Amino acid sequence: MSPAARLRGLKPGWLRDPKVWRTEVLAGLVVALALIPEAISFSVIAGVDPAIGLFASFTMAVTIAVVGGRRAMISAATGAVALVIAPLNREHGFGHLVAAVILAGVFQVVLGALGVAKLMRFVPRSVMVGFVNALAVLIFMAQVPEMRDVPWAVYPLIVGGLALMVLFPRITTVIPAPLVSIVILTVITVAAGIAVPTVGDKGTLPSSLPVPGLPDVPFTPDTLATIAPYAFAMALVGLMESLMTAKLVDDITDTRSNKTRESIGQGVANIVTGFLGGMGGCAMIGQTMINVKVSGARTRLSTFLAGAFLMVLCIVFGPVVSDIPMAALVAVMVMVSFATFDWHSIAPRTLRRMPAGEITVMAVTVACVVATHNLAVGVVVGSVTAMVVFARRVAHLAEVTAVTDPDGTTVVYRVTGELFFASSNDLVGRFDYAGDPSKVVIDLSSAHIWDASSVAALDAIETKYAQRGKAVEITGLNDPSARLHGKLSGELTVGH
Repeated sequence: MSPAARLRGLKPGWLRDPKVWRTEVLAGLVVALALIPEAISFSVIAGVDPAIGLFASFTMAVTIAVVGGRRAMISAATGAVALVIAPLNREHGFGHLVAAVILAGVFQVVLGALGVAKLMRFVPRSVMVGFVNALAVLIFMAQVPEMRDVPWAVYPLIVGGLALMVLFPRITTVIPAPLVSIVILTVITVAAGIAVPTVGDKGTLPSSLPVPGLPDVPFTPDTLATIAPYAFAMALVGLMESLMTAKLVDDITDTRSNKTRESIGQGVANIVTGFLGGMGGCAMIGQTMINVKVSGARTRLSTFLAGAFLMVLCIVFGPVVSDIPMAALVAVMVMVSFATFDWHSIAPRTLRRMPAGEITVMAVTVACVVATHNLAVGVVVGSVTAMVVFARRVAHLAEVTAVTDPDGTTVVYRVTGELFFASSNDLVGRFDYAGDPSKVVIDLSSAHIWDASSVAALDAIETKYAQRGKAVEITGLNDPSARLHGKLSGELTVGH
C-alpha cells in the first residue's frame, strides 16, 4: 500500500466526503456573516472599538475549533461576557479588560480541570427547556431594535428574507438558505439603490490581523485585586453558557461531547484572545443554532472556517460586507429564534399533562433570563427552584404506619420513603409517645437516611421515649444509612 493510500485510510470518513466539505464550508460562511454585526454590537456594549469584538470572535472560533470538546459549536464575543466586563472597561480602561479576559481564561482552565462540568447533571430537563425558550426569546428581542425607526423598505426585505429561507430548501438543500437570502437581499438593495441600514453602519471593519501583546496594566497585587472579581464572574458566566449550549447541541445531533475538555478549551481560547487584544467570549447559542440546526454542520471545520472567514470578509471583502443590509441578517436571526423555540413545550396538550412544578420551573427560568438578559442567572435560579419543588414533593413521601403486638407490649413503626431535611422535619410528630407500650421498634427497612437532619430527628424520637422510660430499637437500616446513623447518632445534640 502506498503512503498516500495509507494516509487516506487514516482520515476520518467525512474528510473524504465532498458533501460534508460543502456543508461545512458554506455553514462557516453563513456563520461568519452573522457574526459580524453581532460582534460589533457586543463591542458597543463593552465600550470598546468594533475591531476588538471582531478580533475576539476570530480568535475564539479558531482556537476552540482545535481545543474545544464539542464539535460544530461556535464560540465568539458574546453579550453575556460584554455585560460582565463593561463596568471594568468603563472604570479602569481597556488594559484592565484584556487582563481580566486572560485571568478569566485561567480560571476556566482551573475550573474545568476540577470537574465543574459534572455539575451539569444537576440541571433538570425543565430548566433546559426554559433555557432554550428563553434563548429564542432573547434572539428575537435582540432583532427588535433593528426594526424600529427604520426606512419602510426594511420590512419587506425582512419578510422576503424569511420567505426565501422557508421556500428555498424545497428546491435544494445544497446551499444553505440563509446564505441565499443574504446574497439575494444584498444584490437587490445594491442594484436598486435602496437606502437601508447596512453592516457598515454598525462600525468600521478591521483592515489587518490582531497583533499579540501583553495587557497595558501595572503587574501589581492591586491590579489583580481589581480584575479578579470581574474575571471570575466572566469565567462562570462563560462556562455556564458554553456547557448549556454544548448540552443543547448534544441533544440536537444525538452525540456526546467532552464537557471537561470544552471547559478547559474555553479557558485556553480566552487566554489566546486576551493576548491578541480581544474582549473574550464563550459559546454563541444563536450562531451555533445557525451552524448546527439550520446549516447542518457537524464537524470542527465549520467552527474553524467561521472564524477564518470572518477575518477574510473583514480584511479582504470589507467594502462588500459593509453593503449587506441588516434586514438580511435580522431575517436569519428571526428564523433561528423560531427554529430554536420548543413549541411543543407550550402546547395546551403538553401543559395539561405536565406537573405544575415542572411548568413553574420552566416559566421561572424564562422570566429570569428575559428580565436580566443573562442566561446564567436563569439557569441558576431555575435549578434552585427545581430543587425546592423536588424537596417539597419528596417531603411528603415519607410515611409512618404503626402496628401493636397482640400482647400489647411492643409497637412497630414502619417508616417508608426518603428521609432528609424536608421529610424528617415532621417525623418527630408522627409517634404516640404517651400512649405507646414500653417497647418501640422503628423499622427503616423501606427507608433511606440521607442527612444529619434525619439522624437528629431519630435521636429526638429516642429521647422523647426515654423520658417516659420506654426503650426504642431501630432496625432494618441499609448499609449507607447504618454508617451515617452510627457516625452521627448522639453527636448532634447541644453540648457535643
